[in-house]
Amino acid sequence: MEQKWQCQANSSMAELMASRAYCCFKCQNLVAFHDDIVSKDFQASNGRAFLFSHAMNIILGPKEDRQLITGLHTVADVYCSDCGEELGWKYIKAYEETQKYKEGKCVLEKFKIIKGNG
Repeated sequence: MEQKWQCQANSSMAELMASRAYCCFKCQNLVAFHDDIVSKDFQASNGRAFLFSHAMNIILGPKEDRQLITGLHTVADVYCSDCGEELGWKYIKAYEETQKYKEGKCVLEKFKIIKGNG
């Protein structure tokens, strides 16, 4: 049986603290690790956001083309797999060569995630 990590006190908090996990602010579902942060300099419509190389326990919404600050991208909104809260978006395709590094990565809004060791 697979162990489900959460940021709640009754889960393996020692492991979460050692890994510096980020969780959904609403239900404490584990969604990313600190070591997977690519950049803390992203901007979402509601404030700061982090670019992660990998996120987990998320559900992708439909793909759509969006004009963002850095140009046209195909993105999919990402939602917490437990409570359905929208947490950010995933870059599916970048049309400008300088933005290709974002492909496959997720942006999670800072106010929608909490630190597991916080």
